[in-house]
Amino acid sequence: MFKLTSLNLNGIRSAASKGVEAWLAKAAPDCICVQEVKAQAGDVEGRFHELAGLKGHFHFAQKKGYSGVGVYSRHAPSDVVVGFGSAEFDAEGRYVELRFDTPQRKFSIISAYFPSGSSGEERQQAKFRFLAEFEPHLARLKTQRDFVLCGDVNIAHKEQDLKNWRSNRKNSGFLPEERAWMTRLLDEHRVVDVYRHLRPDTTDESYTWWSNRGQAYANNVGWRLDYHLATPAIAQLARSESIYRQEKFSDHAPVTIGYDLAF
Repeated sequence: MFKLTSLNLNGIRSAASKGVEAWLAKAAPDCICVQEVKAQAGDVEGRFHELAGLKGHFHFAQKKGYSGVGVYSRHAPSDVVVGFGSAEFDAEGRYVELRFDTPQRKFSIISAYFPSGSSGEERQQAKFRFLAEFEPHLARLKTQRDFVLCGDVNIAHKEQDLKNWRSNRKNSGFLPEERAWMTRLLDEHRVVDVYRHLRPDTTDESYTWWSNRGQAYANNVGWRLDYHLATPAIAQLARSESIYRQEKFSDHAPVTIGYDLAF
């Protein structure tokens, strides 16, 4: 079983101070996709270039202490793609793709961090621009290779994906336009929400993010913002899922899917 984990770290140094390395060593994933590294190459080299025996590959933001994604892998990739060709968003460190190509299969593991629009209208418009650019990128990629994209998508797709859906219908992360984008990705482009493929009916046990305000985490007032999005051939190999909540490394929880996938 190939264990693939996704986790928004909310700062790699912060998550390390909260025990994420020890948990990874125990959980022993074959690959982990991380988002919001909030570090530069110099901060990572010699300290976080490997985690739990996995080698890291990164896309850092130009702005210090901001965004940044990585993929830590037990297996050496045949190629690494940094950025998805966006003049605006590649500067923000939002996409890294590890390719594992053989004569039999072209396969990618992607770590992606979608923008949040919660800070105001300017960033919400940036989020819409990102979605408009990213959709055709994924559609093209799907015609060329199989993939699983892991990441913080910053969208709760359906009412079952957040606790207070009624009061959030006009808030970033649950806007009709964002949810329609996700529906289009799944229905028209035939990309699979792997967790929902395995657990179609879960509600409060599916949340992966909790606000730091009030007692959201203690009361499980959460959102499902972290996904595995895969091409159908990969999604059909998914066998198990887990969202780890016994320890808190950031405001997100790790999402692990086990795939019947050989390297």
